[in-house]
Amino acid sequence: MENLYFTEEHKMLRDMVRDFARNEVKPLAQELDESGGFPHESVEKMAELGLMGIPWEEKYGGTGMDTLALVIAIEELGKVCPSTGATMMAHTSLGTAPIALFGTDEQKEKYLPGLASGKKIGAFGLTEPNAGSDAGNTQTRAVLEGDEYIVNGEKAFCTNAGVASVMIFTAVMVEEGEEKGISAFVIDADTEGMSVNPPEKKMGWCGSDTRSVFFKDMRVPISAVLGNPSKGFTQFLKTLTGGRITIGALGLGTAQGGYLKALEYSQEREAFGKPINAFQGISFKLSDMATQIEAARHLVYYAAWKKDQGLPVIREAAMAKLFSSETAMKVTTEAIQVLGGFGYIKEYDVERFFRDAKILEIGEGTSEVQRIIIAREIFKNIQNI
Repeated sequence: MENLYFTEEHKMLRDMVRDFARNEVKPLAQELDESGGFPHESVEKMAELGLMGIPWEEKYGGTGMDTLALVIAIEELGKVCPSTGATMMAHTSLGTAPIALFGTDEQKEKYLPGLASGKKIGAFGLTEPNAGSDAGNTQTRAVLEGDEYIVNGEKAFCTNAGVASVMIFTAVMVEEGEEKGISAFVIDADTEGMSVNPPEKKMGWCGSDTRSVFFKDMRVPISAVLGNPSKGFTQFLKTLTGGRITIGALGLGTAQGGYLKALEYSQEREAFGKPINAFQGISFKLSDMATQIEAARHLVYYAAWKKDQGLPVIREAAMAKLFSSETAMKVTTEAIQVLGGFGYIKEYDVERFFRDAKILEIGEGTSEVQRIIIAREIFKNIQNI
């Protein structure tokens, strides 16, 4: 598959990130999971390696590579620490992409150099207590008064919010008492009127910063509106489409992390005088896990490739996200079964991958939402089947 999708540059990136992940990220993974801390040390090193701005233009501090390169990096990080992979994924796909894709020249000049270089962290606030899958039910309001918007509302489950220097969020624009639709805004995270809750205590991704964000009478200039105000809803839907590919990559990495632990254990553990992978009950599990991972890899890489070619990718992104996230859940569940009682013990890592896998079926659009998107795309293009 490498020869099908990868250039030599992609292979070099993969080898570099793989070495970094194994030598620098992996030793910290268990501690981060137990402490709930943020991977500051790893993020600083990723910035030095250029991993925080992989797909962005070099003139803004990025490396000028493509979506597939970003997928490769997230996959390799996910193999050892999904929390660290999630931090980089959210920063790039959600906290930076909307500016790079839709921002004005002024917004790009102001925010991209810091974000693409990794000197600053980005976050994106979309989900609300009453607006999850139903993003159109956004309650946050931005009311125009003179040359400023007054913002009030709340965002939930916002990745990187507590460490971000730049915040992108969605709100309903209100002008002269009339709602003008949902748009996105970009602000400095220290803007007066914005506050964040303490980190959420989560089942998984414990080393990733997740918080609620509040806006109370926050004043932002008209220039904070991201890109074209009339296309705000369309813009963040396109952002989510790209994000589904990268969370698919994280699912792919998470699945491999659990699988590799199970494979290694099956070679070392003996029962009745031989390695347990000599028994059909275990070898069949490992065969199924490998098959599911390979299928997920094809879907994720293909979606990334199509996006890089400028081709329509809504269906492929949803399929990649759906299959990869559910594969991560299935594979990590079976990995625990292969290890038996040891799979339930923290020091063996597979229970961490299992806990980290579940959110993949929820974040960036639930599995149910992905099936709705896929069905809609199928019926819309039924004549091409």
